Amino acid sequence: MLAAASLLLLVLGTASPASAHAALRATDPEDGTILQRAPRTLTLTYTESVGLLTDSFRVYDPENHRLSTGRADHAPGRADTVRVPLPARMAKGTYVVAWRVVSADSHPVSGALTFSVGERTVTTAKAPGEAENGTTTSLYNIARYLAYLAVALVLGAAAFVAYCRPPQRVWLRPLFVVGAATLLVSTLALLLLRGPYEEGTAPAFTSLGRTLTTRPGELLLARLALLLLAVVGALVLRRRPVPRPAALTAGAALAVALALTWSAAEHASAGIQVPLAIASTTLHLLATAAWLGGLAALLLTLRASAVPPQVVTRFSRLALTSVIVLVVTGVYQSWRGLGTWQALTDTTYGRVLLAKLVAVGVLLGAAAWSRRWTGRLPRTAEVAVLVPVPAGGPALPPESDAPVPDLPVRHLRRSVLAEAAVGVVVLVLTTLLTSTLPGRAAEEAATAETGIPAASVTTVPFTVGDNGRGKVQITFDPGRVGPNSVQAVVYGANGALAAVPELRITMTLPAQRLGPLDTGITDRGGYWATNSFNLPIPGTWTMKVTVRVSDLDQVTVTREVRVTR
Repeated sequence: MLAAASLLLLVLGTASPASAHAALRATDPEDGTILQRAPRTLTLTYTESVGLLTDSFRVYDPENHRLSTGRADHAPGRADTVRVPLPARMAKGTYVVAWRVVSADSHPVSGALTFSVGERTVTTAKAPGEAENGTTTSLYNIARYLAYLAVALVLGAAAFVAYCRPPQRVWLRPLFVVGAATLLVSTLALLLLRGPYEEGTAPAFTSLGRTLTTRPGELLLARLALLLLAVVGALVLRRRPVPRPAALTAGAALAVALALTWSAAEHASAGIQVPLAIASTTLHLLATAAWLGGLAALLLTLRASAVPPQVVTRFSRLALTSVIVLVVTGVYQSWRGLGTWQALTDTTYGRVLLAKLVAVGVLLGAAAWSRRWTGRLPRTAEVAVLVPVPAGGPALPPESDAPVPDLPVRHLRRSVLAEAAVGVVVLVLTTLLTSTLPGRAAEEAATAETGIPAASVTTVPFTVGDNGRGKVQITFDPGRVGPNSVQAVVYGANGALAAVPELRITMTLPAQRLGPLDTGITDRGGYWATNSFNLPIPGTWTMKVTVRVSDLDQVTVTREVRVTR
């Protein structure tokens, strides 16, 4: 099962990094603004609290020289607001700010903005806000997936042994050894890669000291300590047995603490209803481990020559409890993560969630197939009927110790193996959800990206010939019926401001057969603008943007713009 999962890990580990939870809400100076005098401080406000890196903010002047800024720090009492002192003297022109911070749910988030002093100019500075190191991101994601698989294997096998009580001749030690070793190695890898992952750099150990002072680093250290405690406890129990109730209590406490090292570091730690979300995520992880890890233990148990039927019956009860917990916590987490029904299809988080629901449906079908072969097991003298079971675990007569025929057991092994294989896919999709921007946060980010809520900002990409690629960022302020100022900034393929010989923007309202109305924007020295353009009535306007990049090459692109009262 672990080998089959590795193929999925290689595919998912090399996928593009997902967006993080936090989004830039506002900046001072505002993005794209022109200031009469140079600002003394740059202030950025996010949708949630953020952590700072050693090189979180880089400011470049119009000549692409990096400025020497003061130390970035949070505003007093505001973990979501960061201030960066700027030099006392700043020349006229356009400045580029590249930023990278760590969201409250432990994922890095980055971006860029521009502001101008005195006048807009064409700058050669680039905005590397989305830069990632592919090797670091892939290794970190693979380690995350392996950690989730390993903890499910270890905790599920432990729950199976404690509750289902298989015969002592069933050798389940490989599950614990492989699971614990994988969890230990993957946790160490996450700890070493955490710093480069946050900073978007190549794998290195130079930032380990800073990692150990952050919340994700502290939780990874706690996970290592709990693993070592579990190993020591297992060795002690082999030499000096303790009463079963005490051992079960200690094991349950250790499992909950281990699950908390995940839930306290992921999406549950940010957003609304954090305490309830952490409790729900912890229960969800424990239930997933009990069901899927228990399936792996059941596979090894079915390899025995004779399996007491009550072992499988107890696992059926364990699976039923797990399914109930998964349904309750899954519904709550879906509501918390999505926010709206539309986010189920319009966001990456919603689409991954749909894929997980499909996989769970297949998993329930595999469990039903397992019950089909369970029904063919012989009835004993002590039990007249078979006990029906929930999805996830087959049923046998609950109190019979008689061995069962080989034919039903052989088919039962195959169906449980298929069930476990689909369970791996479900677990990988669950892990993928933890690194995907929740639908509720995606809507917040979309709102924050438009800058001032009163303004309408539209980005129009264009392509002219082989080399004329770029985009035009167009702002209507206030973006409502009546007089508006229009600003248009042209960016080249490299992300820097670009100069074009001609830019024209017209507006048409097809529903009212109105237009085209020429905005009358003019070149203001690096950007195009007009302070007096009137939008007479509300509706969905068609904006036509014509960009001429040379005497012979030009392109026209259209976009719809919603105008309100």
